[in-house]
Amino acid sequence: MNLRLLLISHAPTAAMRAGRFPADDPLDARGLADAQARLSHLSHLTALNEAPAFVSPAACARDTASALGLNAKVDAALADIDYGNWKGRRLADLAAQTPIDLTAWMHDPDAAPHGGESFSQAVKRIGEWLDTLDVALHDAQGKASGNARDVIAVTHAAIIRAAVIHALSASSAIFPRIEIAPLTVVELHHSQQRGWAWWPASS
Repeated sequence: MNLRLLLISHAPTAAMRAGRFPADDPLDARGLADAQARLSHLSHLTALNEAPAFVSPAACARDTASALGLNAKVDAALADIDYGNWKGRRLADLAAQTPIDLTAWMHDPDAAPHGGESFSQAVKRIGEWLDTLDVALHDAQGKASGNARDVIAVTHAAIIRAAVIHALSASSAIFPRIEIAPLTVVELHHSQQRGWAWWPASS
């Protein structure tokens, strides 16, 4: 099955604006307004209202999907990185209190000093989701494997970075060098011949 996957990063949260690691924060009024304003620039989503849509279990991602008018199914594979005991803590405080741990986490993709998930583990998790997506859709929809299909997923910047790394078969070490802003759309295409490829987004 040929797939076009639109990965959308959730709207900004109060935690993001405060420089804190997420702790399943919902969108505040400002974040909801940003998502609703972005909808006018995502006109192609309206044309894809019949496409399967998935969303991270996090409140901010579910709020974003709703604001974008998507009837998305929660999928645990799209959850944000597990930040362990850093959840809810300010990056500036960690830099002052545990600079060695923070430096290790930022430079070593296999490091998880917070007791949660490493960048490499996140890349593996989303890579497994991507590589079984066509099979899951085929089983669920009963479509022939040769059919083209559009899919939408609302998730987190870190998970989209991980998806791009997997699509490019790149090293997890480049994880910190990829920037994904809130409400960014990243487009990946999959074919049986090439596997996954990163395309310029349609929006």
